[in-house]
Amino acid sequence: MTFLRDNHGSPGNRDVMLEPDVFYVCQRCTACCKWPGDVRLEENEIAPIAEFLGLAEQDFLDTFTRLRTNRQGLSLIEKENHECVMLEGNACRIHPVKPEQCAGFPNKWNFPGWRQVCEAVPVQVAEILT
Repeated sequence: MTFLRDNHGSPGNRDVMLEPDVFYVCQRCTACCKWPGDVRLEENEIAPIAEFLGLAEQDFLDTFTRLRTNRQGLSLIEKENHECVMLEGNACRIHPVKPEQCAGFPNKWNFPGWRQVCEAVPVQVAEILT
């Protein structure tokens, strides 16, 4: 396992410094799925998600994506309440093939105030490696 990462929470959250010796274990509380903003889709993530949903790639793109706020790629769309379109109750509809952005929360990126809403459990990296 590799835990190398930038010490900042994300490009848009430069005020939060991540502890390099702590890894947060997701508890699937879905707080990150309810936070407004872009859920970046990388080009190599489109086919696996479309296949998982049983859709043609173009049908997936037309139904579930939009241009990112910065116009530099695609994002999953949001529901009117800002939840991710793939959130059903307290479960991710595409969990086995979810985007890297989702898989990396909160260790590779996060948002201001994430510690107040996220239930991820901090674990010392040394404990994981032993």
